[in-house]
Formats: sequence, C-alpha cells, structure tokens
Amino acid sequence: MGRFIALLYGLVAYLVFFISVVYAIGFVSGLGVPKTIDSGPVGPPLMAVIVNLLLMTLFAVQHSVMARPQFKKWWTQFIPPAIERSTFVLFASLALLLLCWQWQPIPSVVWRVDNTYLADFLSGLGLFGWALVFASTFLINHFELFGLHQVANNLSGRPMPKTTFKTPLLYNLVRHPIYLGFIIAFWSAPIMTAGHLLFAAVTTAYIFVGIALEEHDLTALFGDEYRHYRRRVAMIVPFLGRS
Repeated sequence: MGRFIALLYGLVAYLVFFISVVYAIGFVSGLGVPKTIDSGPVGPPLMAVIVNLLLMTLFAVQHSVMARPQFKKWWTQFIPPAIERSTFVLFASLALLLLCWQWQPIPSVVWRVDNTYLADFLSGLGLFGWALVFASTFLINHFELFGLHQVANNLSGRPMPKTTFKTPLLYNLVRHPIYLGFIIAFWSAPIMTAGHLLFAAVTTAYIFVGIALEEHDLTALFGDEYRHYRRRVAMIVPFLGRS
C-alpha cells in the first residue's frame, strides 16, 4: 500500500509540474492564460521590483537547495528516497505557480518590434526555446528527471539503475541544452517590457549560478569523465565556453 501511495504521490507531483510549466509558457509568451507577465493591476514600480525579486529568489533558493546532494542525503532521513525527486518537483512547481500568480507587471516598454515578420519570428523562436527544453529532457530521462521512474520502480520492487554519464545528440553540442532553451524562451519577445526584462535578466543570471552548482556536483560524481566533457563541449553556445 505504501508503494502504491508513493506512486500516486509521484503522479500528482508530475501533474502539478505539467500544469505549472504549461501555464509558465503562456505566462512568458502572453498566450492563452488569464494572467501573463505583462497583465494585472499595475502598482508602484519599486514595489513591483521588490515583490518580483522576492518571488524569483524563493524559486531559486528552493530549486538550488533541494537539488544539492547534501540536502538530499539529509532530506531522505525523513521521507522515502523513492519520492525525494517527486517532492522536489512538487515544491518547484508550487513555487513557479506562486510566481506566476503574484507577479507584478511593470509595463514600461523597453523595446518593441513593429515589423510583422520579425515579430512573428521572435514569437516562434520563443516557442522553439520551450520545445528545446522538453526535447532535451527526453534525450536524457524525462521520467527520472521528474520523479516518475523512481516511484514506478519502487512499486515494482526494482532498484533504480546506477547513474551513468551519457551525452545524447544535443548534449554533444552544448552541455546544458535545457538551460539554453530557457534563455531563448525568456528573451525572444517582440515586445519587451521592463517587467519581462527583469524576469529574463534575473532568471538568466540564476541559470549561470545553477550551472556552476550543477557542474560542481557532476564533476564530483563522474570525475575525469565530466572534466573531459567540459573541455570538449561548450556550456551554452555551441563551440563557445569550453573549459
């Protein structure tokens, strides 16, 4: 029964993740959701900046802390290891939904692309960025990344397979195609408001902090294999940023 409950918990966490990401796509691109990055009551700009920075900080701290091996080792003293990833996914999804819900728009226009073809291209490029994010998760192991593999194996009594280092397709062009997709999605805006610019700039800065933390963990896990990979493959932009 406990294993079945863990499976249900993992499915609920994945469903919340799916809803939050679909909403976030509409939130950033301004399509198909009731509240976007540029909609809602407009208040004093300084207050909006403070609120938005607090929301992004909450997401960043939750995401970074719960993803660290040291936290996972401590956390799994209190929760079953099989649902550790699902719990991380659930908390991250709730933090993202909170950000979308409480985001304060700052509608001052920083740039506007009036050429219809170029505006459509930028909108399409943003959607391509989201597609790149999803495609990159499936190239590794989408269901393990979001906790479903763990709860399914737990239900059947099978242990999780040993973590191996692999670099399929896009991962031979850049080390972090998921983050590249996010950057493309966040910056490809035909109309860039001050609020959207704040979101894009802060999240991009956090992405590079996250990369540094993640690569530290990956180097500790895979050693020279990952060091050679860093020397061979660019970080974000193909052929640039090798280390």
